[in-house]
Amino acid sequence: MGVTISSDRFPTAYWHQLDDGRIQCDLCPRACKLKEGQQGLCFVRARHDDQIVLTTYGRSSGFCVDPIEKKPLNHYLPGTSVLSFGTAGCNLFCKFCQNWDMSKSREMDTLADQAEPETIARAAEDLGCHSIAFTYNDPVIFHEYAIDVAQACHERGIKAVAVTAGYICEEPRKEFFRYMDAVNFDLKAFTERFYRKITGSALQPVLDTIEYVHNETDVWFELTNLLIPGENDSSEEIEQMSQWVVEHLGPDIPMHFTAFHPDFKMMDHPRTPAETLTNARDVAMRNGIRYAYTGNVHDEAGGSTYCHHCGQKLIGRDWFVLSDWNLTHDGHCTSCGTRCAGVFDGDPGRWGARRVPVRLAEWR
Repeated sequence: MGVTISSDRFPTAYWHQLDDGRIQCDLCPRACKLKEGQQGLCFVRARHDDQIVLTTYGRSSGFCVDPIEKKPLNHYLPGTSVLSFGTAGCNLFCKFCQNWDMSKSREMDTLADQAEPETIARAAEDLGCHSIAFTYNDPVIFHEYAIDVAQACHERGIKAVAVTAGYICEEPRKEFFRYMDAVNFDLKAFTERFYRKITGSALQPVLDTIEYVHNETDVWFELTNLLIPGENDSSEEIEQMSQWVVEHLGPDIPMHFTAFHPDFKMMDHPRTPAETLTNARDVAMRNGIRYAYTGNVHDEAGGSTYCHHCGQKLIGRDWFVLSDWNLTHDGHCTSCGTRCAGVFDGDPGRWGARRVPVRLAEWR
């Protein structure tokens, strides 16, 4: 199928020529093989003039200042604000996608806000954001744009956060995570069946990415698992997933178990009961996970952080509003002195639950 490529045709590096004349995109495990004028399954990487180009460089589906806890990241600069944005398209085809209007978009008009990397960095600084987040759709598909934005932000002392499924090949993986400071990995399930049937992808490349970031980088990361009734919410699957996390990543990786609501192509599935999330949290903690959370439901106990040694509430959370704070400036329990895993920098931020849409026109 052909595509009319926009004027933004940013050259990319991860591709090679095949013997049959097609070009293979080597960014993600889909390995799309393209003829001239075709786009990949992600929609935004396309073949033009015998190379793979990114057609959404410098174009966004919108910007918003969020609490960092919304990503969700509970152990990374708690209480601070983050400038969030995404583009269009995605390299997964999740039937339950809750940002489907952006991630599944095939319309370039979705990209209403244009911004060069330096513009985004300047806006984040002026807005008082501690970080920027690539989210709403998966940033690995706008790899070059995300890296350039991260570099521009780093020059102003602003951190870069990626919210990603981690479905990316080895070489681009190394470059991408070199520029990220924190990541939330969307670990969608723990079976190949689910990944193949529900997301149109595969589990093992995701696990490879998570292990790479853990073993080869200093990037702080947390895991999110959206529990869908009847699909990936069994105690047995949570057992296997949490045991793998402890064995391969250690007990200090926070895990977020979040509630599904009917959306996109899974309108026939019910919402996730709160007790399913509580059960998943209990299973993970029994298996040795020190920081397990419930999300997308009102559960102050399940959203708060506790000392794994003495049990003191370290960070109280009511939705995205912080209450209790019993950590020293460098992240130790004020009761017993045990270190809480994470990235802490003095007192907590006070952004709260605000969500503020932003247009970047005034920074251009």
